[in-house]
Amino acid sequence: MKKLGLTLAAIGLFFTAAQAQVEGEVQAEVEVEKEVVVAGDEFQKIEVSALPEAVNAAILTEFPGAITSYAFVKQDDEEVIYKVKLDINGQMKKVYLDAEGNWIKKEDKKEESN
Repeated sequence: MKKLGLTLAAIGLFFTAAQAQVEGEVQAEVEVEKEVVVAGDEFQKIEVSALPEAVNAAILTEFPGAITSYAFVKQDDEEVIYKVKLDINGQMKKVYLDAEGNWIKKEDKKEESN
């Protein structure tokens, strides 16, 4: 009888731990879906995971196999602009896109002065 009680307690503990893990995974998925908008003249660094799906899709279409290293965002004249640094086969490239995934031709101020 003692073994049966211990077995049932172990099974209950197993199911409780499994349920807690599933709830933790669901909570983690919800926290990722955040929109980041920064107003001002300067780009602010954001997590790569915070990039809109349209921006990610545009990058994958134009640069298949590229790895997004860094992402930045700023609000510019009622438009959100993303600056993304890509690693393309070991070469770094900066690209600019709007929130809908449209490409923007723009140079960094550092690059403009050269």
